[in-house]
Amino acid sequence: MGFSFEKQDLDLVLVPTGLLIMFVYHLDLLFRYVYRPHTTFMGSENNEKRAWVENIMKDKKKNVSVALTVTSSNTDAAIFLAIFSLTLCSIIGAWITNSTYTLLDSTIIYGDTSQSTMAIKYISLLTCFFLAFSCFVQSARHLVNASYLISNPSNDVSASSVVLPVIRGGEFWSLGLRALYFALNLLLWFFGPIPMFVCSIMIVIILHCLDTNSHLL
Repeated sequence: MGFSFEKQDLDLVLVPTGLLIMFVYHLDLLFRYVYRPHTTFMGSENNEKRAWVENIMKDKKKNVSVALTVTSSNTDAAIFLAIFSLTLCSIIGAWITNSTYTLLDSTIIYGDTSQSTMAIKYISLLTCFFLAFSCFVQSARHLVNASYLISNPSNDVSASSVVLPVIRGGEFWSLGLRALYFALNLLLWFFGPIPMFVCSIMIVIILHCLDTNSHLL
């Protein structure tokens, strides 16, 4: 009996391959960020944040209003994205409990449309949005802490103690965005494994251009 490859089998090949491509890229990015931060945009951005904090702390009385405006705007953005992610979590959760996973006509999806596969799609998408919500909340928490430190009238607050929450807030912000990128990828899985696989490649190519520091410091 010959081996027959059906359209349902595409999910078993293209979906893990697409996710593996994204995971490998982010593992490589993490390695470069930890050991060669100057080759990544985030590492270069951290250097700029350190310089910014040092300039602020040199004359806090003069620069505190500008610094608080910057941290406040970043905090508001993190809170907005956290609310956005939580709202989508609620919508997806309500859809899972009140539907039979028939969002799209199975005839237009070239892939596995079984109920178990659809359940995996919903749960995976829900997980990504929940992770994004958690990361954005942590980002807002660190930025609020940085605001307290910057506005502290005491001169005992060092620049290094302010740099840490500022950088941590930026790192959690980036993690939240990465979770949204994965969510976008999984969202296209609802239209079949082929759009999801193509999206994985496109996201990695775009992120590589955005994450790589073209001006090595």
